[in-house]
Amino acid sequence: MSDEVPAGDARSARGARRARWLSLVGAWIIRMLGVTWRIRLIDVRAVDALRHEGQPVALLLWHGQLLPLLYVVRFQSVAALVSTHKDGELIAQTARRLGCKLIRGSSSRGADRALMGLVRTLRDGFSVAVTPDGPRGPNRSFAPGALVAAHRAGAPVVAFCVHASRAWYLRSWDHFMIPKPFARLTVVFDTPRMVPGESGRDAAEAVPLFLERMALVEARAAG
Repeated sequence: MSDEVPAGDARSARGARRARWLSLVGAWIIRMLGVTWRIRLIDVRAVDALRHEGQPVALLLWHGQLLPLLYVVRFQSVAALVSTHKDGELIAQTARRLGCKLIRGSSSRGADRALMGLVRTLRDGFSVAVTPDGPRGPNRSFAPGALVAAHRAGAPVVAFCVHASRAWYLRSWDHFMIPKPFARLTVVFDTPRMVPGESGRDAAEAVPLFLERMALVEARAAG
């Protein structure tokens, strides 16, 4: 009997090890950067009040702002929806090291699993953080999955975003933002809103409303 490991399994194992080490380094870098950031939270009281009462919320953020916002919500019983694609493994392990619960899936692969995971997590009392334009864009597009899940779970939705006074931006589809050391971060939270309608289809039709809310909080943060 051969002791050789199939090439595909070997590559998968190497990829997993690489993701573990990179996530360890990445989480350390985020923490080191984070302690230098000056963070201002605007209109967060309504969200805090809901969560204090045991009401989970669905937090919507753009994929390009994921890094600083994961730092902001670290260790706060928030579950992050992360892609099952290979390139999502690094984000998943980094988020876990920052104290986030994980839900795996995306709008393009594992969508049903992701939707069920979101609904279950909200019903279990955890807030969720979802990037409606993830995992592969286009940038600022809006998949309706988070709205459908929030509607089914009876949870309010809150759009939030961040503006950094100084940041690096990667040459990726989402212009991924990495705030520089000692940057001022302004994080704006929208008013919690229930998804209107009587069905999942009605919830999906609410995309323009929440896309507008995302644009408004982003403008407030930048202003």
